[in-house]
Parts: sequence; C-alpha cells; structure tokens
Amino acid sequence: MIDEKRADENMTTSRLREAMSGALQKLHDRAVVLAAALVMTMVFVAAGGLSARGAAWGAGALFLWSAVWPNARTSAGNIELRRTLADAAVSSRRPVWMSIIGNLPDAAIALDSNGMVLAVNRALLELFPGALSGQHISQVTRAPELLTSVETALETRQPQSCRLDFKVPVERSLVGTVAPLETTQTSEQAPSLLIVLTDLTEQDRLVRMRADFVANASHELRTPLASLKGFVETLQGAAKDDDVARDKFLKIMQQQADRMARLIDDLLSLSRIEMQAHVMPRDSVDLGNVIAHVVQTLGPIADERSVAIDVVSSAVPPVVMGDRDELIQVFQNLIENAIKYGRQGGRVAVREDVIKSVSGIDRICVSVADDGPGIAPKHLPRLTERFYRVNAAQSRNAGGTGLGLAIVKHVLNRHQADLQVDSTVGQGSTFRVSFPIRRQT
Repeated sequence: MIDEKRADENMTTSRLREAMSGALQKLHDRAVVLAAALVMTMVFVAAGGLSARGAAWGAGALFLWSAVWPNARTSAGNIELRRTLADAAVSSRRPVWMSIIGNLPDAAIALDSNGMVLAVNRALLELFPGALSGQHISQVTRAPELLTSVETALETRQPQSCRLDFKVPVERSLVGTVAPLETTQTSEQAPSLLIVLTDLTEQDRLVRMRADFVANASHELRTPLASLKGFVETLQGAAKDDDVARDKFLKIMQQQADRMARLIDDLLSLSRIEMQAHVMPRDSVDLGNVIAHVVQTLGPIADERSVAIDVVSSAVPPVVMGDRDELIQVFQNLIENAIKYGRQGGRVAVREDVIKSVSGIDRICVSVADDGPGIAPKHLPRLTERFYRVNAAQSRNAGGTGLGLAIVKHVLNRHQADLQVDSTVGQGSTFRVSFPIRRQT
C-alpha cells in the first residue's frame, strides 16, 4: 500500500522547491537589470553626456524600472504557480488510493476493517446505483457469494474470488476479486479490502453463441450426411438391382447433397461478411437494378408456386453506397422467403420509397410484402438468429438453411441500414429495409 503521508511530504517539498526557484529567478532578473542600469549611467557621466543631477535622476528611474519589469515579466508565471499550489493543496487532501480506485476500468469498491464502504468508482455505480460511502457492504448488495468472500478475506487476510450472476434488472455475470490491503495508516478511514468486479456478460454471451453455432452447424451437416450414407448402403445392398428404388434414392441423394452445398455456401458467406463488417462499402449501387435482377432470377421459383411479383419503383433513382453482390444476396433472401413461405398462388409486393428526413440525410426504403400465413409475434425478435426457424420442417422442405436472415442482418449492419419486420397472423408479413442516401466521395 502506498504511504500517503510520505507521498504528501514529497509533494509539499516539491512545491516549495518550485516556489523558491521562482523567487531566486526573480531576484536574479532584478540584479541583472540594476547592474546594467548602473553601468550605463557611469558610461554617460564619464563621457560628459550627463551632469551629476541628471545621472542621479537617471539612476533612480532605472532603479524603479528594474523593480517593475521583472514583476511584469514573471506575473503570469507567479499566477500559474499560485494556481498549481492551490490545486495541489486541494488534491493533497484526497488520499492517493482514492484516485487509484476512481481510475480503475472495472467496478471497484474499498472497505474498511469493519466492512464499511470507503470509496467507489463510477463503474461500480453503474452496477449498484445506491452504493454510498458509509454504508455496509451488505447494503450495497445482498449477493451471498460476495458477502462470504468479504467475511473470509477480513478474517484470513487472504485474497478471495467468487462469481456473481444477476437476473434483474438485467442479466449480468460478474467475477469478484476481494483483495486485502496492507497499510501503515492507523486511521479508521484506511482501506482494508479492495473489491474488483469484472463484467463477463458479453464474453459469456459470445461463448454461448459460438457453442450454439458449432452445435447447429454440425447438426445441419450431420443430417444430410446420414441420409446419403444410408441410401448408399441401401443401393449397395438390397436395392442394387432395383431400378425404381435406385432412381428414387438417387433423386433424394441429389436433394440432400444440394442442401449440404447451400449450407456450406451460406456458412462461407456469413464468415466472409463478418470479416468485412467494419469496412464501409464505397461503390454506388442502383437498388432498382439490383431488385430487377433478383426478380428475374427468382422468376422460375415464383412460376412454380404461381406467385406474382409486383414491383413499384421510386420516381427518384434509389442509388446508395454499397456492395452490389451483398445487396443482391439481401434482396434474394427476402424475396425468395416471401415466395416460398407466402401463400401458394399469392402475390409478393416489392416497393421502393424515398423518405425525407429533417436531419438532412434522406433514406431509401425497400419493402417486401407477402400475403401468406404470417408470423406469430413471439418469433419476430429471433428471426435474424442463426439457424432459428419459425417452422423447422417447412423450412427444410423449402430448402432453407436457417442462415438467410442472419446474413441479411450482417450485410445491413455493414451498410448502416435498418431492418424492420411487421407481421399479422393470417394476413402476411412485410420486411422493410432502409438505407441512408450518401454521396460518393
């Protein structure tokens, strides 16, 4: 523990040295100016340019000037020095350990030997807004793991650690470290324990997300692989000479292989998009041309389900800064979903609109609406999660991988665009994408 008294003495000594140095510099400046004045006066008298009375008046004027000029020259420095000394006097009244705790990035709290709070930092107040100096630690939090660690550390003077999981007001996962402090101070205000709480909420969320992704990806790949393996064994055995069964099984094997290929393509696309998530696209892209290209590409799928696609273009050319291939992928996913999961023989409406903004940045909104069965409200917040499906069986039968809307979300994040989903069960769903209009630089 830092010896606060010694630190204060060193600080005071340093300040006094600075003050003495300034005073000596001031005296030196006056002596130099006065000596120069006397020398000049003697030169003028010796040359006969001044009388004795004139020399006396000149010497007096030069003496006064020598007294005033250093003051004027060093006044700013003296004022600054006085301010520094005043600030040092104020800060010296605050112990050094309080400044250290206040500047820690993690939530920290200092306790005395009785478990009373001496100081907290801003990060801890974000976790426990009611934490105040003078309270007992049990008034700050009721977490039994932390209170037990504090009690053990006070008794044994050994560091303790614990894990804290809070469900309200928001879900948080914290790791607490309780460290005893050694100090030479005998005051009751001397810190005895330092508690540091490290927030692991985001780290745990990423770990769970990675584990879920690996589990889902392996499951999605394992299912078609198992099907392929089973059909191959069947064709090599009992159905080796059965032409009808062979044709049927080969068709199913082709479908499973296509499903695996789509899944691998989507995984690679998602990985590539995540790698470029922080790189802003710089190309000008006409969304009208992109949508026309996608509608033409999906024409055979729409004809197969007897779905009509209506496109309402904007009067203003919808040009945005973006990556053309990624934007094609976005609208291909949205329009293909509307065709596959909409009503058989229904309609899909694609509309472009320019939205004026008071902030000066107009936005282009593209909506894709279908007249299908709709989506229940409980599913809407999770639509963009990886491998999340409203109806898993229907999605697999339609050739979905569960990654389409996750890809849409990541692409839109890179383009600083927004996605909004509105759906009414029995009436259909509308997916709205809005892009900021930017000029190319």
